[in-house]
Amino acid sequence: MTESMIGRVFNNRYQITERIGIGGMAEVYRAQDNVLGRLVAVKVMLPQYAADPAFTQRFKQEAAAAANLQSPYIVNVYDWGQDDGTYYIVMEFVRGSDLKTAINERGAINQRKMAEIGSQVCQALSVAHGLDIIHRDIKPQNIMVQPDGNVKVMDFGIARAKNSVKTQTSSVLGTAHYISPEQAQGKELTAASDIYSLGIVLYEGATGRLPFDGPDAVSVAMKQVSDQPVPPREINPDIDPALEAIIMKAMEKNPAERFATAKDMRLALNDYLAGRPVNLGGAFTSAETRVMGGVVPPIGAAAGDGTAVMPAVGGANPGGGTPGQRSFRSDNTGKKGPNKKVIAIGIVAALVAALALVAVIGMAMGGLMGGQKGDPVPDVVGKTVEEATQLIEDAGFEVGAVEEAYDEKVEAGKIISQDPKANEKREKGSKINLKVSQGAQEIEVPDLTNMTAEEARQALTVAGLKYKSGEAGYSDSVEKDRIYKQNPVAGTKVSKDSEVVYHLSLGSEGIEVPNVVGLSLNDAIKKINNVGLLVDENYTYEESDEPKGTVLSQNPASGKLEEGGIVSLTLSSGPKATTYTVSVNSNGGGTVSTSATSVEEGGSVTIVITPNNGYEVASVRGLDGVPSNGGTFTLSNVTSNMNISVEFRQISSTDPDGGDNNTQNPVS
Repeated sequence: MTESMIGRVFNNRYQITERIGIGGMAEVYRAQDNVLGRLVAVKVMLPQYAADPAFTQRFKQEAAAAANLQSPYIVNVYDWGQDDGTYYIVMEFVRGSDLKTAINERGAINQRKMAEIGSQVCQALSVAHGLDIIHRDIKPQNIMVQPDGNVKVMDFGIARAKNSVKTQTSSVLGTAHYISPEQAQGKELTAASDIYSLGIVLYEGATGRLPFDGPDAVSVAMKQVSDQPVPPREINPDIDPALEAIIMKAMEKNPAERFATAKDMRLALNDYLAGRPVNLGGAFTSAETRVMGGVVPPIGAAAGDGTAVMPAVGGANPGGGTPGQRSFRSDNTGKKGPNKKVIAIGIVAALVAALALVAVIGMAMGGLMGGQKGDPVPDVVGKTVEEATQLIEDAGFEVGAVEEAYDEKVEAGKIISQDPKANEKREKGSKINLKVSQGAQEIEVPDLTNMTAEEARQALTVAGLKYKSGEAGYSDSVEKDRIYKQNPVAGTKVSKDSEVVYHLSLGSEGIEVPNVVGLSLNDAIKKINNVGLLVDENYTYEESDEPKGTVLSQNPASGKLEEGGIVSLTLSSGPKATTYTVSVNSNGGGTVSTSATSVEEGGSVTIVITPNNGYEVASVRGLDGVPSNGGTFTLSNVTSNMNISVEFRQISSTDPDGGDNNTQNPVS
């Protein structure tokens, strides 16, 4: 199915590019939405279910229901339909990895982080339950952890609205390791079933171990109905008693004894995270030990983490417990003395239940409980596949399913485990399943650029890597208190638990001030503006041999400024000019004036000589060609000091015209 899907375009819109996962009922592909130009995830129903009208009808109904769920913690459903007999749902593409992968890679997750995840899942469930939609398949595979540490719940594909019409059957839809007791029995479900499943998710995340396991799905489902889990702190003593109490309350066999709503569970988790007392409404199991009802296990169902259809486990009381089970309270941090009466009742119940189970299983397995027949299975753990195959075939058995898994302790290509185990007796020709090591898992280092320290730590933790804060440094491209550098760099393949060092930005160190001394004013302004700095328009001028307008100095002369910083300039006013004095005087009888008493070399000055009435110019020193009636004289290109002296005389009576008849040209 995978190869045939790559490149396929659904509804002339969604182009499949890559398979990114497979579940019990569907495969999930990365795809391109050619209409909106965005990346999406497309969930495609497996052919064996697509051929079943009941499943296709459910698929349509639940896709429509899931599309109405709006929450930052729920994967958005954009579209659904069928193309040439293939049913699909188009969803938001979420970057990150699922919680199951993180648990498999790291084991137990930090308990506070698990509480945060649980709180966010509760918020998603509150939205769904508020619309009378029960998820029915809450498990870590359906909880996506994003690079920022927040989660999104996905796969409402088998969810069912409480008021949807469907004939009740003995079939159970879900994942054996996470289904509630009432779900295992095929009973009508309430929101409390999702709360139970979330309790198992928190249990597994905090301890690194599932509370119930077995060789097949039915045996696991039986334990969900009848067995009590080992308290988490017996597996991981570091778990806070308050968190343990929340987990155990969520996992109560009797739905009525769990949290009433997902909101109540979220409030309890938030109280734990805030360090407040956690109010659970009293103890979460009664002190009496209850007798387990008879359970008849159908044989042959496969155990696994995939969503599957299983026969309902009948005949058990969801509020019941196994003989000798432990009652648990929030203050139960130590072992208490046994109640002899309870132990006696428990022993009798245990004998009755054990005999019933032996009889049923013995008939179903052909009397194997009375003593296994056959030959011992060879021990092939630690052998290569070739060696194991040879040993198995030499002993008269066959190699069954070969599964690959990462293992840091077992060399790649060698057997991690086998099923059946060594020395168990089986008939000749029986298949022996093998798990082969792929060696230590290599993890791709995520890109931490522009993340905060907290976001980076969460992303690395989810990826199964350790983190360390390196020396902070300046960066012109990354803002202060965000990561600008990491080692190893993003995309590098490293082994699990490798350390990644991240470096926070101190912000921009500043812009280097350019040197503009010697440039013209216009060129200096351009050079300074081009690097992101400004020029102070209040220029200072100094005399200089440099051409006028040349930059003589700047402040600051060097160093760095923040963007938009101001640089002050001192400009040349040109060379200093030689100045000459201009002085005028007369003996009376008229006036002599000058336009300036000093003039720069090469400049000009204007002299005005005016005789009084009845007087005339008799003589002039320092200025040639002055007529007797005076005048205005402009002297250009002054190159020396000037001293002009004018002598006036009274006009004689013998000169009736007030002067001689000679015409004189004024000096210019």
